[in-house]
Amino acid sequence: MNVQSEASRNFSRRGFLGLTAAVAAVPLLAACGGGSSSSSSAGGAIKFWDMPWGTPAYNDAAKKIAESYVPTGSNGKASYQIIQWNNFYQTFSSAIASKTGPAVSTGGGFQAFQFEQQGQIAYADKVIEALKKNGQFDDFLPGVLEPFKTDKGYVAVPWQLDMRPLWYRKSLFDQAGVAVPTDWPSLLEAGKKLKSIGAVGFATGSGAGNNIGNHLMIMMMINNGGGVFTKDGQLDVMNDRNVEAIEFLLELVSNGVVDPAAVSYTTDNLDAQWKSKKAAFGMYVLGLPQRVGDTSGDLLVASPMAGPHGDKAALVFPNNIMMYKNTPSQESSEAFLTYYLGQVKELWRQKLMNGLPVFKSITELPEFAGDPNNVKIVKEYQPIAKTFAAQGTSLNANLAVLDGGQALNQFTQTILTGKTDAKTALTAFKTGLESVIKK
Repeated sequence: MNVQSEASRNFSRRGFLGLTAAVAAVPLLAACGGGSSSSSSAGGAIKFWDMPWGTPAYNDAAKKIAESYVPTGSNGKASYQIIQWNNFYQTFSSAIASKTGPAVSTGGGFQAFQFEQQGQIAYADKVIEALKKNGQFDDFLPGVLEPFKTDKGYVAVPWQLDMRPLWYRKSLFDQAGVAVPTDWPSLLEAGKKLKSIGAVGFATGSGAGNNIGNHLMIMMMINNGGGVFTKDGQLDVMNDRNVEAIEFLLELVSNGVVDPAAVSYTTDNLDAQWKSKKAAFGMYVLGLPQRVGDTSGDLLVASPMAGPHGDKAALVFPNNIMMYKNTPSQESSEAFLTYYLGQVKELWRQKLMNGLPVFKSITELPEFAGDPNNVKIVKEYQPIAKTFAAQGTSLNANLAVLDGGQALNQFTQTILTGKTDAKTALTAFKTGLESVIKK
């Protein structure tokens, strides 16, 4: 798989405003078909639009699930359409505006909240009720459903989690004679020793198309009990915990624990560091060993670190399935979505998913639980995971502006160059967000 393209896809599936990385096409997935749909499905069928969440085999399996749906009563069947990540938000927007869009879809992690603002989303409360009746509601992992609940109802239903765990290469820690970091001070000390053997103690990057550095900034804030927003969703960039986190990141940069060239590293560069045994420790995506072709057991998930005040947190992007008001029948949409959520286990059983499942029963499948890194992420990361909404918990459309906008990217690059101080950088970040965030 083209890893640069995959990372662009990872980026695109969450944020969608002001994207620069989203213009990167996904060559491997281009053969899946897709694009916009310009005509209504015949016979009142429920149009299900899905994204390329993996190789073409993923879409083949998802299509089979959708088209195997046998409706009851007057409910309609389902049709399956692939929508490419490239310009996907524009594809959805134009189709919804012309009433040729889907009834149900996957998509960007914050997409449902953007379309909810436009009055286009059908709330999923009746689906949640159906899941309570069929037992799947009790199968949700803790905390995964709450971010989608608003005072008007459930905006969408989660189906997979895009987690950002910490990874390490065991052989480099053995060579440096240092333990895997458990907190920030031990990260600094381990990083110095790893640097002395020519390794990178905290691998990241913020070059073209690489959002890992952006995510690292937010992760370190929430790992210190901070975050960009208050609990009720107001901007809170300058809080003391954020300042402390950024001061620590700048200390890592000044000590060379972060690669001086990280500011320009694409995901290809970052993958190469992990593959060539230069990167020793860092936050990255799921499935790193498979991604870089090293399943020898040398690349392992580290336990979450404790911040200076004892806080532990991880960054997660909950991907979801949403319903739209423009549908042949809302009851048909709800019945199909309930069915589909009951069948997604097949995607993990066939090992077609990079994301973590939201259902406990899927995490227990041998195809998933056979990977000890997966088990550790579910056990240690998922219970403490927080979203871009932190310090709050409810998702909203402003998070797309944070994730896809220029303010965070500029902030990250300023920190990774090290030519600033925490308060100056955070002030500029705050100003950049204030110009685009809706009150």
